[in-house]
Parts: sequence; C-alpha cells; structure tokens
Amino acid sequence: MFSSIKRIVYNNSRLSIHNITSTFTFRCFPTLVTTRKNSSIGLSTTHLDTQSNDFEVLQDSMEHDSSLPSFMVGYKNGFLPRQDPLVRLPDKFHVLDLLLQKMPIRLQSGEPGLLAKGELGEAVKDLPLYEVSNITDQRLLSALFRDYTFLASAYLLEPCDIMFREKKDYGIGRQLLPKNIAVPLNNVAKKLYAFPFMEYNLSYSLYNYQRVNPSLPITYPNLNLVRAFAGTPSEHGFILAHVAMVAHSGRLVQWTMETLNSVEQQNRLNFNNALKNLNDTMFLINREMEAMWKRSNPDDYIKFRTFIMGSKNQPMFPNGIIYEGVSDAPLFYRGESGANDSMIPCMDNLLQLTAKMPNNPLTEVLKDFRKYRPTNHKEFLDYVQRRADKINVRGYAIKDANSATLYLENMDQIRAFRNRHWNFTKEYVIKNTAHPFATG
Repeated sequence: MFSSIKRIVYNNSRLSIHNITSTFTFRCFPTLVTTRKNSSIGLSTTHLDTQSNDFEVLQDSMEHDSSLPSFMVGYKNGFLPRQDPLVRLPDKFHVLDLLLQKMPIRLQSGEPGLLAKGELGEAVKDLPLYEVSNITDQRLLSALFRDYTFLASAYLLEPCDIMFREKKDYGIGRQLLPKNIAVPLNNVAKKLYAFPFMEYNLSYSLYNYQRVNPSLPITYPNLNLVRAFAGTPSEHGFILAHVAMVAHSGRLVQWTMETLNSVEQQNRLNFNNALKNLNDTMFLINREMEAMWKRSNPDDYIKFRTFIMGSKNQPMFPNGIIYEGVSDAPLFYRGESGANDSMIPCMDNLLQLTAKMPNNPLTEVLKDFRKYRPTNHKEFLDYVQRRADKINVRGYAIKDANSATLYLENMDQIRAFRNRHWNFTKEYVIKNTAHPFATG
C-alpha cells in the first residue's frame, strides 16, 4: 500500500509511515477537561454547528452580542475574539485610559512616556479604585482585563526595565500590586475565568488589535496596536504578526471539524479534501509567521520583553506578588507566551501527536500553560483530542496511500512551524540575553 511513500524526507528530517507518530517538542501540549459547556449560556443553536453534541462551534460570530464571552471558537473568527476588541474605555474609566496612553516608553508623538522616565509608579497613585463588580458586558470586561494587565505588568516590572537598560540585569520587581490595580483586575479576571495577570489571548496579543478599516479583513497592513509598552515599530510588528497568523484560524477550525466528521462518516474523498485544506491553511500560517523577520527587528525584542515576564519561577519575583486587597499570601503566575496560542495544539490533537509528548520538564511546563487559555478554547482543544482518539484519525489516514501522504504533509507543516519558532528563539532571545528563563 505504501510503496509510493516508503521514505519521505523534509529538510533533512525523515518522516516515514513507520514513525508517523513522531512528535516535535518546541510547542506541543494537550488540553484541559471541559469546565463549562457552551449550551449553559443559552446560545441559540441557529448560530452553532451542532453536528456533535460534545462541542458547539459558532457558525456566526454574533458580533453585536456582548452578553457572550469574547473568545468562542467559530468558523468565522477561529481563535480570535468574536468581536473586534474594544479600543477605548468608556468615559467612566477616563483616568485609566489616559494613564495607559501616557505609559509607553515612546509615545505616538515620539516623546518619552512615563516608563521612559521611570514615572509610572508615582502616576499610579492617582488612579481611582474603579468599581467593576456590576459589569456584565463581555466586550468591556475583556478590554478592562487587557488594560489592567498591561498596567499591572508595567507597574510591577518598571524597576526591572530601568535596571536592564542601565546594567543589562533585571534586578527585583515591585513585590506589591496596589489595590487600585489589584482589586478591579482580580474582579474582572474572575468574571472571565482567567488569572489576574497578563496572558497571550485575553490581553497581550489577540485582544490588542484595531482594524484600521473595519470593513476590510484582519490582515497585517490593516492592523493597529491598542496598548504598548515600548511604543516602537518592532513591538507593533511582534504583537500584530501573531494576530495576522491567527486570522487564518477560522479555516483551521473548519477543516479540523471536517476531518473529524469525514472519519466518522468513513468518507475518504472528504477526508483527503479536508487534510489538503488543512495543509494549505497551515502553509498560510507559516508564511505569515515568516514575515515576523521583516516586521520586528530581533535586536529590538529584548527591549520590550521585560514587561511580559511572569512572577512564577522568575528571579525578579523571588517571593511572588502580593495583590493588595485581594490576598495576603503572595501569588505566582506564568508570563505571557505565544505557547498559549491554540492553533498548533489543535493540529497536535487532531493528528494524535499530543499523546506522544516526551516525559520531560518542558512537557510539564507546556501542560501548565493549558490553564492560561480562554475557557472555550480549552473546551474545543479537549474535544478535538477526545474525538480524534475515539475515531482514530491517524489509523484512518494510514489505510490509504493518498491520505497518509496528506497526513505527513500536515505533520511537516507542524514541524516547519516549530522549527521556525526555534529559529526565532535563537535570534530574538538567546543571542541578546543571558537571562536563563523564558517569559512564561
């Protein structure tokens, strides 16, 4: 059966039918058990793909409905929020909004901001303790989470940024988050089922873009950044390159579901078509990822990386962080990381690669990262893994030579993604700092 594909060689990395379950360890992780069903929030089935009773994918992103979570997996929005992020806060939060506009090291005018002058800590004293407990609008809650996490990270890591600029050493960050940040941040985080700390999806990247022209698609040239630490073109490019990649995830979700359905229906033609379209989608994602080199200078990344460090296993926070008015005990959270993105975990789970993860410290860290994704993303990834294992996607693929070839081509797209990510790590991080810990 496999005479035509006995040996396939990609970039000096051999993949064969005999080792078709080989895995790659740069960003590979399974998912959490479902914690909340979409059906519990009363969403009409007319907007959902209800072919499976286990998970409901949004057919319509319902952009005008702010009562539903911002992050719900859909065929249109994929892993991006259902609605474009709220760019500016309501007038009630004017002081918070203005503080964030004045915060970056370099302002839009080109002048130095509060972080450039080491003045953010003092400015935070004038921030009111906003009441957020009665807010139910999910779009506003998501924007508040983004903004409070940006302010919290900037406040806590401001001393580290100053020291790093002067001595190339981070020193110690602020160990107490004042209650005018800690209390509303914690309240908003609980409403979103998130940790009260900056994360990839809900704040730093995927809820941090604005379309220049709202009538045009989400593509890199049509994106502006909402919040920033450095305020530089490289920071703009680094964050929004991720958004441009995830803009393809709607098709990834679509063809993931079609792959699963085709196996269940034993429809070889549809299965091969779905795998081909998955491969084409991953090619586009990888091409978008490659554009990072020209959008963000590797030597600039280290200049704003300070502000996305976490408090867990970081020497800047040896005793964690006290959230004033929230907890007398110190709290520890992982920092922002692209490893929290859902696209590659989706592919890992669909192709049944996740179970082959090696037993090593990196795997344990990546498992912990599962907690730092939106609830609906966790549910979807868990669903894909359970269903792929139940119907045996890999087993169905290797029964047919064409299917097996397409399966391997998708594995190679995953390999290419991880290889590219590793090259970024070497050029953006390892060459520019001796700090032994990643952001997350």
